Amino acid sequence: MLVEINDANINQRFIDQAVKALKKGGVIIFPTDSVYAMGCSLNDKKALNKLAALKGVKLKKTNFSIICSDISNLSDYVKHIDRPTFKMLNRSLPGPFTFILTATNEIPKIFDTNRKEIGIRIPDNNTIRTIVEQLGNPIATTSLHDNEDEILDYFIDPYEIYERYDSKVDLIIDGGFGSLEPSTVVKCTEGYCEIIRQGAGEIDL
Repeated sequence: MLVEINDANINQRFIDQAVKALKKGGVIIFPTDSVYAMGCSLNDKKALNKLAALKGVKLKKTNFSIICSDISNLSDYVKHIDRPTFKMLNRSLPGPFTFILTATNEIPKIFDTNRKEIGIRIPDNNTIRTIVEQLGNPIATTSLHDNEDEILDYFIDPYEIYERYDSKVDLIIDGGFGSLEPSTVVKCTEGYCEIIRQGAGEIDL
């Protein structure tokens, strides 16, 4: 199913559809402030395995990030954040960044792995943040790569996404043409922060 959501004038009915799909263990595709992504409820192990299968890997081999609605949600999933890092998060989010932070003991349980780090996203996109807020917990997410296109790394056309994924996921949100530039990845786990992938977000460390 494809639904069109205007990020500046969100139709609550479509948000409700997305939240319902996630609560029932579904996987959805959605726009962010960078590339299109797909995700599922972080609290649903069956859905996490489905998301991993769509990437062609076992759950324990995945490197999913999580999307939170705001930074007040982070304490359940990341360990103590020092003051300089917290200030950087506060001024950068919402935004096109993935911050790699030290994970709490909950993360290995969720992903069936020994992961000690977790990527955190709070996109500058009202649609997905509203969905996460109304779901009541973060979603696990991964960028939507176009592995069949030799030129483009990511999907940009929602209708092409629909043609490729309609039978594989529970809901696709058309938020207009997507970006080809992924989020900037900033790692903050060694007592300092460093950019490990420069993407859409500009940040002053």
